[in-house]
Amino acid sequence: MNQPEMPSVVCSDASSDPLEPLFFPRAVAVVGASAVAGKRGYKAVQGLIEAGYRGAIYPIHPREEMILGRRCYRNVEELPGEVDLAVICTPAATVPGLVEECGRKGIKGVVVIAGGFRESGPDGERLEEALLTAAQKHGVRVIGPNTSGMFNLTIGLDLLGLRGVRPGHVAFISQSGNMLLSLVLEAQYHGELGFSIYVGPGNQTDLGFNDYLRFLGRESHTRVVTMYVEGFRSGQRFLEIARAVSRHKPVVVYKSGATEAGKVAARSHTGALAGSYSMTVDLLRQAGVCLVQQSDEMLPVAEGLAAWNAAPGSRVAVLSDGGGQATIAVDRLVEAGLSLAPLEEGTVRRLASILPPQASLRNPIDVAGASDDNPAILAECLSILAQDDNVDALLLVGMFGGYAIRFGEQLMGNEMRCAETFAEWRKKHDKPLVVHSLYAPIKPPAVRRLREAGLPVYASIEHSVRVLQALAERGHHLRRCSEPDARHVSPQPCVREVFLRAAQEGRNPYEHEAKVALAAHGIAAGESVLMRAPEHVEQVLERFGDRPLALKIVSRDILHKSDAGGVRLDVRGREAIVESYESILASCRAYAPKADLHGVLAMPMAPKGVEVIIGMVRDPVFGPVMMFGLGGIFVEVLNDVAFRAVPMTRDDAESMLRQLRGNKLLHGVRGLPRVDEARVVDLLLQVADFVRAYPEISELDLNPVIVHEQGYAIADARFLLNPNVLPLEGEE
Repeated sequence: MNQPEMPSVVCSDASSDPLEPLFFPRAVAVVGASAVAGKRGYKAVQGLIEAGYRGAIYPIHPREEMILGRRCYRNVEELPGEVDLAVICTPAATVPGLVEECGRKGIKGVVVIAGGFRESGPDGERLEEALLTAAQKHGVRVIGPNTSGMFNLTIGLDLLGLRGVRPGHVAFISQSGNMLLSLVLEAQYHGELGFSIYVGPGNQTDLGFNDYLRFLGRESHTRVVTMYVEGFRSGQRFLEIARAVSRHKPVVVYKSGATEAGKVAARSHTGALAGSYSMTVDLLRQAGVCLVQQSDEMLPVAEGLAAWNAAPGSRVAVLSDGGGQATIAVDRLVEAGLSLAPLEEGTVRRLASILPPQASLRNPIDVAGASDDNPAILAECLSILAQDDNVDALLLVGMFGGYAIRFGEQLMGNEMRCAETFAEWRKKHDKPLVVHSLYAPIKPPAVRRLREAGLPVYASIEHSVRVLQALAERGHHLRRCSEPDARHVSPQPCVREVFLRAAQEGRNPYEHEAKVALAAHGIAAGESVLMRAPEHVEQVLERFGDRPLALKIVSRDILHKSDAGGVRLDVRGREAIVESYESILASCRAYAPKADLHGVLAMPMAPKGVEVIIGMVRDPVFGPVMMFGLGGIFVEVLNDVAFRAVPMTRDDAESMLRQLRGNKLLHGVRGLPRVDEARVVDLLLQVADFVRAYPEISELDLNPVIVHEQGYAIADARFLLNPNVLPLEGEE
């Protein structure tokens, strides 16, 4: 049977991409095609036909002659012509051999539906290795295995057989097939929203999130990339790609695994590492990703970003036909970190000229019933507000779309004319307009018209505000995003000597050694004297005179110095120093009799200020990650910390300070001095550069750092070394 030829439909912005033949194939083979309705091999053929795929469709079945009107072939070798993509619907054990056959035939990509690979145990892991070996041997790219499938509705390529899915501009990458089904059903109920491309990464044996995001960032039909993620495998590379893609189109991510139970579930489902949720969220936002924390926010946020891309700022004008909902909207806006736009006096006068005397003309604006018999007045008000330079975005709250239902059919024409004005909004205004309507669920004609025009309309005030928040966040990111500075820090021989000496002695660097390493890179770590005998008091007095001192135990075996009685503060004078030295040693011997006590470190007391913690950890997924937080109870109990991936920009560092819930402490409250925030930002960037120079540091803790008006004082410093990456002796 002759197959119709595929039209020359290619991904214009990604035609040279190696994934282009997989998502824009000229011909598709269905290996394991079935004549039994409901089976995956049947639904794949059915989906291609019903979606209008115009390329060649080749069902492969050893016995069937025809499936759904298409000629069947007994095996891959019998396929006529060139085939770009094969979907394999057979059991896991058959897959490596079939991939071999596809490779010999010149097929460029395969979609492996079956489970039973790495996620199932050792036998499955070996089977997956065989699959990958076969694919790499022939240059075949693999989607899956254990994938829900994929589609590209822009060309009618549907391997899932989902009915009623509209083509559109939202792409979706999901580690859960049920999440796709949820969004598809929600979009069908919504009425107008459509999808461009979907792919389920599955086990990511070959292709994974990074490959798909990079491809969709260049694919011309997609305006927004939406993702459901349980865990990343190569998080550092993902952040690089997300940072690049988010400059051109929005990326929306719902990351599961916020709780310990959720992390366990994610591992058992996909075998992927879930990582620290709070850290992952911070790193994704740093890369420009829009994070949603509720699954029902995914589609509204994607729709809003597809419609408007970004808002120029966070100042919102609220127009309402009822006071109660306006109040709710204001509460949600403030909670979301948005603000009510202060209206210019000229704007207020123009509103007053068209609204009744009882209307509230200060933001939020309440038309006081003026729209009950004239819905078109809402369009006039919004047009006035859009011309106000203080307004960055607009929110219409109330019953738009339902005036004819509520007050009489004679208002239908007026309301539809208003809807037409809104539909033309983008031609006249560049400020986002989001519409909340009580009548959205029943889809009256005026609401349908707005949605047809691509305007976001929601039945939920909360969803409306969440979209405005996402638009404002993206606008901020686009204004501030930049490449990390190309700062290069060369490792210093004296620092490497410190690390080698510590490694040879089977320990991590002592505090004073860590501070020497920091000072070698221009980080003001403070002076100190190591006392190893009482007579060393003379060196202390010679260095520091009569200044008040802090004395601390130095021991490889005692990490929590205060618990061991290993700290004395405000020590002044010869006798006090000697007495403190001896009492520290006695307390530590009693606390840990077998501990190796290297000595006591003496240093000047830090000025009064705010305690903060600066840290770094080399995450197995995301690589080096900086942490900043307030010290004391804020980090131990409230977990008030911020994370950023290394390398960082200055804006990344500044945003760490802004993010803290207790950041008012840095501004000078309750008698504390105002912190020199610029010096703190400089310190964060210096430490980030420092850890890049020394991959042998697996963890770093500067805790506490006392920040104050004149700068900072590093009160304690601790490094943990990774013995697997220590430098060779004499290496520079």
